[in-house]
Amino acid sequence: MKDLEIAFTAKEVTAFGGVSLLYKMLDNCHFKEALSAVDLPLQGSNRGKSPEQLIYGLFTGVWCGASCYNHLDIVRFDPTLCRLMGYEQGPDHRAYQRYFGKFTQAINQRVFDSLYEWFFSELCFNNYTLDFDSTVMERYGDQEGAEVGYNPKRPGRKSHHPLLAFVADLRMTANYWLRPGNTSASTNYLAFLDNTLERLQGNQVLVLLTISLCVCQGPDLLVDIEDTCPEIEQLIYQQVQGYACLRE
Repeated sequence: MKDLEIAFTAKEVTAFGGVSLLYKMLDNCHFKEALSAVDLPLQGSNRGKSPEQLIYGLFTGVWCGASCYNHLDIVRFDPTLCRLMGYEQGPDHRAYQRYFGKFTQAINQRVFDSLYEWFFSELCFNNYTLDFDSTVMERYGDQEGAEVGYNPKRPGRKSHHPLLAFVADLRMTANYWLRPGNTSASTNYLAFLDNTLERLQGNQVLVLLTISLCVCQGPDLLVDIEDTCPEIEQLIYQQVQGYACLRE
């Protein structure tokens, strides 16, 4: 067995020093400036931590393995980690609960629309291919919005039925709407499509639709309808004007 040298140091150390690379990535992306430009909810107390610090603290906690609010104290109890973030002290986990409790559906929509628009404007890429789909997420308990609906794996159990939009070329999520489990695949689909295109404004978009019933409105769209019956195809041809509808 080799002898290991044991020594003491007055330098501050942390087991999560690797997150410094992620902080550098955010700094190079000017993420903090983008957060400052977004209309985030304000703190009601002059002793409250800034929204930017709370969001950075949330990121840091998740990177360090936090899976609930209580686990975010891992940032608070690690002064070296706080200094890596650029702050002298981290907030208590209840500060995160109070702040993120201010977010309503309207605030979520406003904030994330702005952040997604900023994110995709920073990418040197055009001619996006959007892949739209929906999925079923089983729920165990009484989570908000969970309802009994189509659930092939757990029939009769509550679930959510979210709508998803992906930028296939970049493997990035462009939009995500959580819906109750008793909604159909096409529920609120047009509003979801319009919102996704707003987030990608200024970019040439190739839209790939994989939900059976959908009607598109907007410029420069190439629509691909998969696995649809002739009646639905005829309905789409009647309502979509000036666009190309393709079948594989």
